Amino acid sequence: MIAAALIIAMGCIALAMLLNLFRLFRGPTPADRILALDTLVINSIAFIILIGIQQTTTTYFEAALLLAMVGFVGTAAYCKFLLRGDVVE
Repeated sequence: MIAAALIIAMGCIALAMLLNLFRLFRGPTPADRILALDTLVINSIAFIILIGIQQTTTTYFEAALLLAMVGFVGTAAYCKFLLRGDVVE
């Protein structure tokens, strides 16, 4: 039962990632693209967590935590660049 639920969840997240990629390439404004990239990172984290549950190992959870930290810093840097035009002052 858990295996079937994991497969369905992975399919849903893969579909969400494809829709995020569509918004990332098609976004009319840079703010839409930043938001799509941040959502893509969140979906990637969820996909990694599902793989970790399926494989029953904790290594994937650590990788998801690292991706979350890098994703947050990247989103903050993109937003700062969009607002000010410079990341490092």
